[in-house]
Amino acid sequence: MTVSSDDDLDALKQIGRIVANTLEAMGKAIEPGMTTRELDQVGRRFMEAAGARPAPEMVYDFPGATCISVNEEIAHGIPGDRTIRPGDLVNIDVSAEKDGFFADTGASFAVPPVTRAVERLCKDGRRAMWTGLRQVGSGKPLAGIGRAVGAFAQKNGYTLVRNLASHGVGLSLHEEPTEIATWPDPSERRIMRDGLVFTVEPFLSLGAEIAESGEDDVWTLYSQPRALTVQYEHTVVATRNGPLVLTMPG
Repeated sequence: MTVSSDDDLDALKQIGRIVANTLEAMGKAIEPGMTTRELDQVGRRFMEAAGARPAPEMVYDFPGATCISVNEEIAHGIPGDRTIRPGDLVNIDVSAEKDGFFADTGASFAVPPVTRAVERLCKDGRRAMWTGLRQVGSGKPLAGIGRAVGAFAQKNGYTLVRNLASHGVGLSLHEEPTEIATWPDPSERRIMRDGLVFTVEPFLSLGAEIAESGEDDVWTLYSQPRALTVQYEHTVVATRNGPLVLTMPG
């Protein structure tokens, strides 16, 4: 969507804050021994208490309030009986709707004890996201996001998953502009218009280049080749003054 009024922006800020606070609460709740279903319930209760509806369930009939992906799973993991263990890398993707407006955020959490390589991967995953976010602004090329993230990944010895893209959001969970690459894409010619709402969500990896479906369900995506991968995501508005990040806790 494109923000066209202060009311639009206020509504987006409200749902953005809700999903950000939900993600923060879930991250703090992670403990070894709990199941991903129990962690999902933390998110569900938080969203519902704020008057929001879980978007994956609402839009796609996803079997959970949030997507929780562990280790070899890198996206769209179904909350269930899987037990979180020490040393796991847990990705949580939170999206929700309130009053007709949507926001989307995500982060990866390493469960102690954490190896130095995983600690660095998480830190650099956040840096990669912010490297992309700094390229956001009205009149700027969408391709600048992927170029900047790609240069960061190459410089620091990482790969990028190249078939999980950023996307427009706001009046629905996924909308135009679709397939915004967070890797270098020479074919990308689109320009960010003022008020454009979309996500920035690179998948930074220790070796994976694509995400592929598994055999157990139609949702969960796995790294290929198998390698630890992190995702960090914000919903942002392109403005004349640069990026306005909507999904900050507060």
